[in-house]
Amino acid sequence: MNGKLYIVATPIGNLGDMTPRAVEILRGADIIAAEDTQTSMTLLTKFEIKTKLVSNHKFNETDSADYFINELLNGKNIALISDAGTPCISDPGSVLAEKASENHIEVIAIPGACAAAAAVSISGFDIKSFVFEGFFPRENTEIKRMIKKLTDNPGVYIFYESPKRIIKTFECFAENLQGANICLCNDLTKKFERIYRGSPVGVLEELRGNPSAEKGEYTVVIETVRDIAMDRDAEDCVPYRYLSIESIIVDVMIKQKCTVKDAVKYIASDSAYDLGKNEVYAASLNLKKMFAYN
Repeated sequence: MNGKLYIVATPIGNLGDMTPRAVEILRGADIIAAEDTQTSMTLLTKFEIKTKLVSNHKFNETDSADYFINELLNGKNIALISDAGTPCISDPGSVLAEKASENHIEVIAIPGACAAAAAVSISGFDIKSFVFEGFFPRENTEIKRMIKKLTDNPGVYIFYESPKRIIKTFECFAENLQGANICLCNDLTKKFERIYRGSPVGVLEELRGNPSAEKGEYTVVIETVRDIAMDRDAEDCVPYRYLSIESIIVDVMIKQKCTVKDAVKYIASDSAYDLGKNEVYAASLNLKKMFAYN
């Protein structure tokens, strides 16, 4: 009889987030496939787990998968863990999970902490859907391709980023995604957790002003802005891509030569904007405060 492969989530910082079920599975498994055996020992020691550890990192997971599959086919139960969070999500594990499925071995999820899910849950954005992209690309060609994707397909995107690259990445956002909204999470669940909110430019300024910015891991939740055309005809299109609702209202006022009130009605009634009346009205109130419009 085949063994079972358990995909076990572990805490992303706070050990209090370890679930009783995860502890039970790790104690009862025959083998724990760990991304980094030394890192995992801290967790296992804390919960008095003495199960055999075998390395399964990104450099050996293809080769080690054959070993684990053989053990599973011989009836051994294996628990797969990463250094933190849920395995297979920008962490090793997918190769083993795929091969296990191909060999008709049961793959069982033991849910728990996930930085991407935690970050998007506190973003405050309207999460009808979102796209998880893993780590933000490093090569210029890939960066340009990603920026184009973000601008052509507005919505909520999640990225992981290292502390050494976070400022460079936000310099890219500040240059190319000026109208986006940001929720940047640093060291989620840990003692010095910090959340940055605002525009790319505003968050970049905060990062530059923080002497500890290049410490800890980052999860970026970015809400990109729809490319709004004011008219179906090309000559009437807005000459810039990223517009806040306030900017849209002002642009409509100029083009239609109308009041704020009429602009709100115009925008809310035009499906091309895909904006609700309440959010357009709220933006008009912001304009009145800023510029004393009547």
